[in-house]
Amino acid sequence: MNSIEPIPAFSDNYIWALVGERYAWIVDPGEAAPVCKFLSDRNLGLAGILVTHWHPDHIGGIAELQRDAAIPVVGPASEAQRIELLTRPVADGDLVELLGRSWRVIEVPGHTLGHIAYYSEGYLLCGDTLFSAGCGRLFEGTPEQMHHSLSRLSELPDETQLYCAHEYTAANLAFAKAVEPDSAVLREAEDNVHAARQRGLPSLPSTIGREHRINPFLRVGEPAVIAAARAQGAESDAPATVFATLRNWKDNYKAQTSR
Repeated sequence: MNSIEPIPAFSDNYIWALVGERYAWIVDPGEAAPVCKFLSDRNLGLAGILVTHWHPDHIGGIAELQRDAAIPVVGPASEAQRIELLTRPVADGDLVELLGRSWRVIEVPGHTLGHIAYYSEGYLLCGDTLFSAGCGRLFEGTPEQMHHSLSRLSELPDETQLYCAHEYTAANLAFAKAVEPDSAVLREAEDNVHAARQRGLPSLPSTIGREHRINPFLRVGEPAVIAAARAQGAESDAPATVFATLRNWKDNYKAQTSR
């Protein structure tokens, strides 16, 4: 693998391309047109597709991409009935070999019950589970499941680059500042993201180490985060309780100011 490159889609999705010498694997292609353009512009063939979960903005382009070739589609076994074109169902601990790298499947239920991530040394493809400065909504799973899933990802090496599926970082940082309003680290992160977006650059990838410093959902054991959750009604300091309170707060949060 030579690089991982973003393919913007819809209003704020990223379809990630794992690029080799002549071929690319595509991650979560919600629509086909931008993928086809990317491959054509770079004279790359499509080697296969990785899927993290069944939501339409992650699988909507698969049928068109498969129209001219029987390419493999790897995705969560427990969501196989909802991903009709899946050719290789995978589960926790399975290995996927592609472009000279081995990727380990990590089951991360919460956003959906069957959501998976793919990890290779130095890289994490995490779909809608872990965002920069945030995490996915709980459409199917419980707060306890999502907290456990995020805990698994947070244990990866700090230098691991994370590639999530949406450009949500600025909004997530606004919420993170509501949780920890005195954080100079968050103010600096917000400035850096704003500067990148003003230049038309993505805010991603982030790293696990960076997320430990800026992501309230990975900081549920920090005194300032616990205090903020308590002020929002958390009944204990237990990490899963703090997480659940933060997630409910975020679901209903409206930033008071914007750039």
